[in-house]
Amino acid sequence: MGTFCSVIKFENLQELKRLCHWGPIIALGVIAICSTMAMIDSVLWYWPLHTTGGSVNFIMLINWTVMILYNYFNAMFVGPGFVPLGWKPENSQDSMYLQYCQVCQAYKAPRSHHCRKCNRCVLKMDHHCPWINNCCGYQNHASFTLFLLLAPLGCIHAAFIFVMTMYTQLYNRLSFGWNTVKIDMSAARRDPLPIIPFGLAAFAATLFALGLALGTTIAVGMLFFIQIKIILRNQTSIESWIEEKAKDRIQYYQLDEVFVFPYDTGSRWKNFKQIEQLKQKADKRVRSVRYKVIEDYSGACCPLNKGIKTFFTSPCTEEPRIRLQKGEFILATRGLRYWLYGDKILDDSFIEGVSRIRGWFPRNCVEKCPCDAETEQAPEGEKKNR
Repeated sequence: MGTFCSVIKFENLQELKRLCHWGPIIALGVIAICSTMAMIDSVLWYWPLHTTGGSVNFIMLINWTVMILYNYFNAMFVGPGFVPLGWKPENSQDSMYLQYCQVCQAYKAPRSHHCRKCNRCVLKMDHHCPWINNCCGYQNHASFTLFLLLAPLGCIHAAFIFVMTMYTQLYNRLSFGWNTVKIDMSAARRDPLPIIPFGLAAFAATLFALGLALGTTIAVGMLFFIQIKIILRNQTSIESWIEEKAKDRIQYYQLDEVFVFPYDTGSRWKNFKQIEQLKQKADKRVRSVRYKVIEDYSGACCPLNKGIKTFFTSPCTEEPRIRLQKGEFILATRGLRYWLYGDKILDDSFIEGVSRIRGWFPRNCVEKCPCDAETEQAPEGEKKNR
């Protein structure tokens, strides 16, 4: 009883709000549909439970579902692990090697990054996953990876049941030339026939569940493959991205001159990536373009009053939109053909990390400042065509 009470706490109940998001709703919906249909097909139309094979098959289905949900909820509710608010290294001299987060009012521990969604600095942050509506980091990376492994395996098992159910039920009903196929289906045939016939509705539901299972196997399997590649390199997705961007200019750096982190075991490459991250932030600031707001924008995701093209080309991302008022200034860092992404400049001066307000806004609401219009430099990532 004590263990049960320690789990059901107010803080844990507050975390249930993470379920109220399109990512967990879709993910849990797919798991529920595939698992339910696989069990129904096994009980009613495929492998009788009174046989040894049918019992083993049904137990495996339940086992897949339990393990998938266990690791999924662990990844969601355990969380990635956050840097404590106001954290400082024990040795004050070590702070000179660390970045400072103005939002958390704390130094960033090595390999940690600030997540705009969680609004916290995450330990060993890999990425923010919308499917669990949480970050993937130090504490829940193992559970998240196991979920990526178990989900395709469970879907492959479910897909096999869906295919065999439709095959066994349609074998003697439709003439597709299958009567020439020599397959022993005696273990799956029933005598007497099942109480509920395999009708059109059951066929449509099984076919729909088969599509979900195959799609999940491909999509989640690719994510698992990417995660394994990164894990084997002892990296995170963010560090891998930094490394890829660093390859273009790595020849300009002398690794022998890179300092060593007091928290690191002499790994110069990790130190180099830390310096490279700071360099990329500085370069991004240099490539930024200053804009002046000439038209108010309410911050709507798909504004109807900004033109049809702006409405239909709204960025497909969870990144926020920012409200604009005429006369304000924006520092744009990247953009699309009809949208820009940038930071709002407060008090006519941009100070990194202090009260940052950033997000997407329509391009037709702003114009380049005279000082920046003379240069032909465009925001990073800007595309002529969407």
